[in-house]
Amino acid sequence: MVYQIIQSTIGGLLIGAAAAGLLLIQGKIAGVSGIVGGVIRGQPGAWRWTFLAGLITAGILARLGGMTASLQLGTESIFALAIGGFLVGLGTRLGNGCTSGHGVCGLGNLSPRSAIAVATFMATGAITVYVVRHVMVAS
Repeated sequence: MVYQIIQSTIGGLLIGAAAAGLLLIQGKIAGVSGIVGGVIRGQPGAWRWTFLAGLITAGILARLGGMTASLQLGTESIFALAIGGFLVGLGTRLGNGCTSGHGVCGLGNLSPRSAIAVATFMATGAITVYVVRHVMVAS
């Protein structure tokens, strides 16, 4: 338990440092959906590729350092996972950003729009977990 708290705290500090560093050095918001979207659209800026490479490299280094992610898939089909992924992508477009952009950077900048977005993310996530674990299982 203590190890998880320490690991989560270090992870949060690293995310905050990366977001602050990108803002201070490049003047850019660390919203991952916007960064990936810029790469897909071919927008100029080596910083996008560097940031994404850093995300991937950090995951590889964490794994090599013995850290593991806990991912458990139940009876979800690949179709259900694909629909879920599509809905997340749609939500980031409709909400003009993702959890990293609104939650980390937007709240850090005291953005009212980001506060509403984060409250919506959290409420929707809580409702979804409740429905999947309690309502759908019962039927």
